[in-house]
Amino acid sequence: MPSLRISAISFLNTAPLMWDFENGESAARLRQSFTLSYTVPSHCAEQLRAGSADIGIIPVAAYATIPDLVIVPNVAIAAKNKVRSILLVSKVPLAKIRNVATDDSSRTSAALVEIYLRKFVGSNPAFIRQKPDLKEMLQWHDAALLIGDPALQARTDKYFVYDLAEEWRRWTGRPFVFAFWAVRKAALQEGACDVNIAQVFQQSRDHGLQHIPEISAAWAPRLNLSTRLISEYLTTNVDYALNAENLDGLRLYYRYGVEVGVFTRSPDLEFLEQPVVNPAARI
Repeated sequence: MPSLRISAISFLNTAPLMWDFENGESAARLRQSFTLSYTVPSHCAEQLRAGSADIGIIPVAAYATIPDLVIVPNVAIAAKNKVRSILLVSKVPLAKIRNVATDDSSRTSAALVEIYLRKFVGSNPAFIRQKPDLKEMLQWHDAALLIGDPALQARTDKYFVYDLAEEWRRWTGRPFVFAFWAVRKAALQEGACDVNIAQVFQQSRDHGLQHIPEISAAWAPRLNLSTRLISEYLTTNVDYALNAENLDGLRLYYRYGVEVGVFTRSPDLEFLEQPVVNPAARI
């Protein structure tokens, strides 16, 4: 069978998920079954849509618009509360926001800020997609949505700042899921898969979470952030499970998205049907 093409995200929060694909003997072994490339979240989704990738870590919003995908079980990028990397940064209080510049690299967070402002705050601002440069975004707009590494690096002390995962938890009482691994059904049907995809991605996540000090040391100079901040972010702010509680928050996100007109439908969640090993056996 040809290698399965993986489209991954070049953000800090995916680093634990990619551990086995990038390190040691596991990386050499996985190269026999997978071909890996990196991009931004929205492009991962477009590559799956176009069929130029077989597996991608996609914004959950994209799952509502791309047909014939299945989700890799129990792996996600989520947050139980404050996440620190999904920020609405504003020059004015919430009620006075008339327009928002949204980081154009993720549809999930853009949809979340629309749900937040329209459903919870009760406002109806305009949304304009823009590159993630806070100074440029706020030059002509009341507020800006920053995600991922630019949000972690931004200097926001002069502004009103709203952590959208924290706000979601405050309003709904549920966690928020930002992204998960999805697989094209067609890629699975084109030939017999010689690896347990679910096990591969779950093990890589588990091993990555065992190597947070190494990940933090590698990423600190790249982002000009302290190893302590990065370690806290990866272990305290980001949740890498797709458990029942997180799925409950995800389904609510889709439902609210339909209510405010962000989505046309609330998709059924279909999971990859492959044997999953006992988590204790993967450590």
